Amino acid sequence: MTEQTGLKATLQRDLTDAMRARDKVRAGTLRMALTAVTTEEVAGTTQRELSDEDVLRVITKEAKKRREAAEAYTGADRPELAAQEVAELAVLEAYLPVQLSDAELATMAGEAVAEAGATDLRAMGQVMKVLQPRIAGRAEGGRVAAAVKQALSA
Repeated sequence: MTEQTGLKATLQRDLTDAMRARDKVRAGTLRMALTAVTTEEVAGTTQRELSDEDVLRVITKEAKKRREAAEAYTGADRPELAAQEVAELAVLEAYLPVQLSDAELATMAGEAVAEAGATDLRAMGQVMKVLQPRIAGRAEGGRVAAAVKQALSA
């Protein structure tokens, strides 16, 4: 048996460890994340092996789902379900890169606006094209778009 490396293999090892430790929340969350990764691998016309960046993108998407669900449950006055979603989110965030602060994001957006030579909101797509590769999972799309709009209107 060959030794796997990468984020997917780390998730699988951590799942095994969580099952041995009888950590139900962690095991369930990792199982869900691995299922999402597998689903992404077989989606489309041909099966493929995901790169670490692709696995990270899947985990980011799952974390966003948990964050939104927790907000919805909180709004619906269901604190026990919101707490479950927050616990799952905490497990997923351990695999994500450190999120950018608002100040760092604003600085990067300003640099991207200058680099793209943008002057108004019509050039937002060009700025996003420059900025997205630099951010790579360290900030949600909504926060990035808001920072770019702020930088363009300044």
